[in-house]
Amino acid sequence: MTYSHSHLLGIEPLAPPDITAILDLADQYADLNRRDVKHSDALAGLTQINMFFENSTRTQASFELAGKRLGADVMSMAMQASSIKKGETLIDTALTLNAMHPDLLVVRHPHSGAVDLLSEKVNCAVLNAGDGRHEHPTQALLDALTIRRAKGRLHRLNIAICGDIAHSRVARSNIMLLGKMENRVRLIGPPTLMPSGIADFGVEVFEDMEAGLKDVDVVMMLRLQRERMDGGFIPSEREYYHRYGLDAEKLSHAKEDAIVMHPGPMNRGVEIDGELADDINRSVIQQQVEMGVAVRMAAMDLLARNLLARRQAQTGVMV
Repeated sequence: MTYSHSHLLGIEPLAPPDITAILDLADQYADLNRRDVKHSDALAGLTQINMFFENSTRTQASFELAGKRLGADVMSMAMQASSIKKGETLIDTALTLNAMHPDLLVVRHPHSGAVDLLSEKVNCAVLNAGDGRHEHPTQALLDALTIRRAKGRLHRLNIAICGDIAHSRVARSNIMLLGKMENRVRLIGPPTLMPSGIADFGVEVFEDMEAGLKDVDVVMMLRLQRERMDGGFIPSEREYYHRYGLDAEKLSHAKEDAIVMHPGPMNRGVEIDGELADDINRSVIQQQVEMGVAVRMAAMDLLARNLLARRQAQTGVMV
């Protein structure tokens, strides 16, 4: 199992064997999580600190649960009420945390690149839980695991990512991961929600849902990120749903066995029809949540192994 990185800051630095190593271990943890006894001691004696500068329900809960199931001491800090509000810089916060000797640091931050900066200032493994519009690597990995388990493979599939591409770090990480694993990626959405230079990513771009969804294996819907929008990106939610919301009629243009995904939180009746989101024959949205815990367990396990190996090499003492 090959994963040689010190941190998980994004999909961009990862090679296909790195991605496969995480997914293969996550497969094992997905099976463990379905047992009555769900605990491992992979992180026993290690400390995990979660720093979420942006609100999150799924990602924060998933990382907390992952750490606890692996036996770590888990501490979650409410950064909205922290010293940052009193004027402390991000670097000072990093130095303060570093003095506490954590082993794993999970960070979500509204500014792109903030997590990379933190990783340079601490002596532990850092996991990016989403930074600005930059990346959300564990979301892309859990999406990949969900696809692989549903389709039996993660290569040479036609995958459509639909909606608010411009503001989505999930889309960015997924485009990179799916491209590295030899899939054909299509982006579907209004021109106002497509980032400039998107054609450089080696994807096909569609403005029309019917044409974009034709014969795809996977349909990945994205949330309209109102909090990142300034001005009129869409005429109205009603008009957006009419043109770009996924319903049974639009999905009929995809392959008969195409799966439907959404990273959550969902706006039912805006990005996706509620009945379709709950259709157990097509939707794998609940499986995405389940695979999130497994992927985060795998990522922290692999990073902890590398951290302990480095410490042993530096001190010559078994850790």
